[in-house]
Amino acid sequence: MAGLVPPGTTTIPAEASKTAHTKAEEKTDYMNLPCPIPFEELQREALMSLKPETFEGLRFDFTKGLNQKFSLSHSVSMGPTEIPSQSAETIKIPTAHYEFGANFIDPNLMLIGRVLTDGRLNARVKWDLTENLTVKANAQLTNEPHMSHGMFNFDYKGKDYRSQFQMGNGALFGASYIQSVTPHLSLGGEVFWAGQHRKSGLGYAARYETDKMVAAGQVASTGMIALSYVQKVSEKVSLASDFMYNYITKDVTSSVGYDYILRQCRLRGKIDSNGCTTGFLEERLNMGLNFILSAEIDHMKKDYKFGFGLTVG
Repeated sequence: MAGLVPPGTTTIPAEASKTAHTKAEEKTDYMNLPCPIPFEELQREALMSLKPETFEGLRFDFTKGLNQKFSLSHSVSMGPTEIPSQSAETIKIPTAHYEFGANFIDPNLMLIGRVLTDGRLNARVKWDLTENLTVKANAQLTNEPHMSHGMFNFDYKGKDYRSQFQMGNGALFGASYIQSVTPHLSLGGEVFWAGQHRKSGLGYAARYETDKMVAAGQVASTGMIALSYVQKVSEKVSLASDFMYNYITKDVTSSVGYDYILRQCRLRGKIDSNGCTTGFLEERLNMGLNFILSAEIDHMKKDYKFGFGLTVG
């Protein structure tokens, strides 16, 4: 009689007990949420797939490492450059540029400098003052009046949040904050003030991410609404789409694209609502040698851009 169940006692099945135990383990710990990605990178997966760095003409990049931290780079580009025009047709003039660069990369400090034959000088600095605080600086100097600019960023990384403060020339100030509210959802906002142009703006953003998909959206008082969605079909294939709408100017643009990573190459492409088709291929020919093909076809504007390049180092 010892094996009998006493009256009024209910036996819990083993599967139900295991399911209840699993749900208890999956209960969200709001005191231990992950740190979100930076505010300006909310839609980075969609940008990687839908906005590759297309170019027209010839491009050759060579990087030579002098030691583990210091390297020099040389870049040559030849191709047409678009100039502003009042007509609907695209006007292009042939151009050629040479760019010399120096790079210093350390675990806590990154220095990058570029100088071009047209007189432009670009500089970037990233310095990790502590494990949580990072200072970034970007500057561009040109011979053209009122075209030089500089920007300083102060990024702070908390346990489950990130904040950033920006300031630049022209009395430009900005701040952003993003907070993880669940293990998959993060919410944030930004504000900026451009004193030279007497303009200000306020924006809100949300990002939801799982192992298979990433969805992000941004709304700003300047009229911009940006939505993006990326579906990870497999480890090598991703499908992406975005939607851009300005409720002030009533401009609408949407696009769909793909990102396919093979063993020796990476292929990205998209088509947007204006009928513009883009393709970008990066193929590794050998260790340290990559071949690049770029194409952008716009039948409505009768604008066709094709480019190829090599990257060494």
